[in-house]
Parts: sequence; structure tokens; C-alpha cells
Amino acid sequence: MNPDQWRTYLVTQQSLSAGRSTEEIVEAAIEGGVDAVQLREKDTSAQHRIDLGERLRELTGAAGVDLIVNDRIDIAYAVGADGVHLGQSDPPVSTAREILGPEATIGVSVSTVSEARLAAISGADYLGVGAVYGTNSKPDAETADDGLGVDQLAKIADAVTLPIVAIGGVTPENASGPIQAGASGVAAISAITAADDPEAATRKLREAVETTADEAEVAADD
Repeated sequence: MNPDQWRTYLVTQQSLSAGRSTEEIVEAAIEGGVDAVQLREKDTSAQHRIDLGERLRELTGAAGVDLIVNDRIDIAYAVGADGVHLGQSDPPVSTAREILGPEATIGVSVSTVSEARLAAISGADYLGVGAVYGTNSKPDAETADDGLGVDQLAKIADAVTLPIVAIGGVTPENASGPIQAGASGVAAISAITAADDPEAATRKLREAVETTADEAEVAADD
């Protein structure tokens, strides 16, 4: 699936899953209509992520859902993932492209216009922009009040033509903001993983994104 068709994107994190396995969360998210799953699990060993990635590849492959691996190009290659998502301190897009091939989907995390432009020039397929509203999902993250905001996201969206996935504190209640600012989809960790019903949470998030996108399309046609 082309990244500009992604509406909901799950980033896994076992520590937030309330005792449920990552596979259970992913299965529920797939039932709820998720378009892409990113294997994160940074606090686990490479072998654990490979084993988990192979299981997730089976689940996502059967459902036609894209599997992306966070940071680790080697793990993405090992499990046959659809692509990799790179941070600012990770190897460059060119390295990922050389290893994973021309068909791989490569995303880059950005928070500024200059980072976004560099990622686009480097050949990224999509951008992960955030933290939009702030997040507590990462130990070193900004507080929930310190996200970059939808205005900054809009500046990034105006500067590049790549699909944008907004991440960081996104919920069904506030998902309209990033979409109105130019994102094509939203990514979530705790909004899905920590939910009592991850399937319902995914469906609700997707509905919020699609409703806003449809309204924007109608407004553009008027």
C-alpha cells in the first residue's frame, strides 16, 4: 500500500499493552482497520524483535497490512518487512535503500522543515512528524504539553510533497487537527495499545481521520 493511503498506523510497545502480547494488539488493530504496523520494541533484544517480526509478518501479510521496522534496517531485511522507519540519528535513507531495495517503503522522523526537506531530497517515501501533541510513550519524550503542534506540522506539509503520518498524543478526539494541517494519516502507540479494546480504538481513530479527510476533500471541491 502506498503511504499516502495510510490512515491509521500502529507503533507497537509491549510495555503499554496491559499484559497482552504484541501479537494480540496487532491482531486487534488489523480487525479495526489499521493500514500499517511499525515494530518498535526498542527495549528488547535484536533476536526477540526478529522472532516477533516474523510472527507479525505473517499476520500483516495475510491481512494486506504494511509492516515497518523501527530504526533497524537489518531486522527489516531479516523478517522481510515492507520497509523501515528511520530517526534523525539512524543510518541515512540511501543505506536503507541499498540494503532493502527500490520497492521498500522508507520513512523518516522529522520535526522541522529543514529535516523534512532533507528527507525528501534523500529519497524518503513518507515522513513521521511529531510529537504533534507531545507524548509520554518514550522515556525521553517531551511532556504532553510540549508537542510541536499542528501549525508546525502545517509548515512541514507545505514544504514537501511526501505523505505525512502525524504522531504524538494523537487520539480520536484530536485527530482532525493533523489531517486538517496536511497529514494523510496518524500513528498511535498508547491510544491503541493501552486501550481496553484495541480493535474498537483503532476503528474509532480511523473513522475520525476518514471523516476529516472526506470533509476536507468536499471543501476543496466547492
